[in-house]
Amino acid sequence: MTSQPERPFHQDVFQREYRITMGKISKYITYRGGEGQWSWLLHRITGIGVFLFLLTHILDTAMIGWGPRAYNDVMAVFRHPLFRVGEVVLAGAVLYHALNGVRIIIIDFWPESTMVQKKLFYAVVIAFLLIFVPAAIYMLAWVVR
Repeated sequence: MTSQPERPFHQDVFQREYRITMGKISKYITYRGGEGQWSWLLHRITGIGVFLFLLTHILDTAMIGWGPRAYNDVMAVFRHPLFRVGEVVLAGAVLYHALNGVRIIIIDFWPESTMVQKKLFYAVVIAFLLIFVPAAIYMLAWVVR
């Protein structure tokens, strides 16, 4: 008769503590992956991105108070190619945030639509791609010229 090798004591303690801890916090974990979580996460990220752009825009517009030279110097920074690519990212963020916002409104006003929320998410993704890809190509045409 062969005996099973004994596991180290610390391994048993760790596994027991892990099960206890996960049991306690699992009732607080609401997102477990899937379309709903990605939609939620992307909506928050794009919202923060658009907010940061608006804050930057307010600050750069306020530069006019320091005179035309200061304002023109700041505007020259925004003509840098990195910022021009950032405009494309901003356009994508605004577009996704708007389309997903419509999806959220649909779900809020028609509770039955929660049954098809995955399909609505995929509709947002398809609409985003159909609108954003041609727009991004147009906006980035200067790169190949």
